[in-house]
Amino acid sequence: MAELPDIADGADFEGWRSRPNQWLPLVHHIAREEGINPTVLSQFGNSTNLVVDLDDKLILKLFPPIYRTQFVSERNALRYLAGKMDVPIPSIKAEGEGNGWNWLIITKLDGTAGSMVWPLLPEEEKERLLEQIGGAISSMQALPPADLGTCRPSWRDFMKGQIDNCFEHHRQLGMSPGFLSDLRMLLADATSVIPLDAPPVILTGDWIPQNILLSEDRGVWKLAGIIDFGDVMTGWGEYDLLAPTAFMCAGLHGRTQSLLRGYGVVDGECDGAMRRRLLTLTLLHAESDLRKVDIDGWEDRATSLFDLGDIIWPSAN
Repeated sequence: MAELPDIADGADFEGWRSRPNQWLPLVHHIAREEGINPTVLSQFGNSTNLVVDLDDKLILKLFPPIYRTQFVSERNALRYLAGKMDVPIPSIKAEGEGNGWNWLIITKLDGTAGSMVWPLLPEEEKERLLEQIGGAISSMQALPPADLGTCRPSWRDFMKGQIDNCFEHHRQLGMSPGFLSDLRMLLADATSVIPLDAPPVILTGDWIPQNILLSEDRGVWKLAGIIDFGDVMTGWGEYDLLAPTAFMCAGLHGRTQSLLRGYGVVDGECDGAMRRRLLTLTLLHAESDLRKVDIDGWEDRATSLFDLGDIIWPSAN
């Protein structure tokens, strides 16, 4: 068995992960140690860690020491949520560690990644699925968070850190001077806009198309599974509405209303106070990057940063 290497940083890990000849012997060894003898292995290319499909039945996730927190989050979340969700999630078949690395072998769920089929779906199917996604988020958040947040900063500390770093983060990403001026005003009010001490709920922060599995039966699509729990934390529930609105709702009222209605918002309508909270959270999100907001032409429509709230969460009028 090849040794698990010492990894200095993310770039070092990416270089190692990009060369299959370095990790394939490890993957085969780990699988054999667990009584698995895969004949077909394929790597998932859009993951933070090394994620390998084993014969289209199991998934091996290998976490270097620099991403140990993600391993702890994923393992603890999958253990805790097992049997508690209405929507399928992976189950853990094996886990292990060596030289500071950790790994999980989990079941591969049936279904197609949302990123593969979402652009092709009819509008009515998208709205129906978004209502299911909103319901799944609400269902998860209805569960007691137990100790899922213990390996992450508290919501208050997380928000404080995000607020402190937010302006420089977006400046480095190339935000325009006018938007940066608006951002200063938004950040000045952030601690009064975002609830910091409300009872925390479970958050994944990652309800994005590639982490959502869909299945189809005679032209009707449904939410078939949820994957990737490496960023689980606890905090204010609306934080988990950000990803689906940014990447799936496209600034369309019908889609946004469906998501919010499924989540439990009366009539699925976002009032001014909620819109301001969501806009503030969008700028403070751990992966915030307005360049990735999937709404055609929003930059030409937003004369100020505050306009973005109305564009992402439009009203009925």
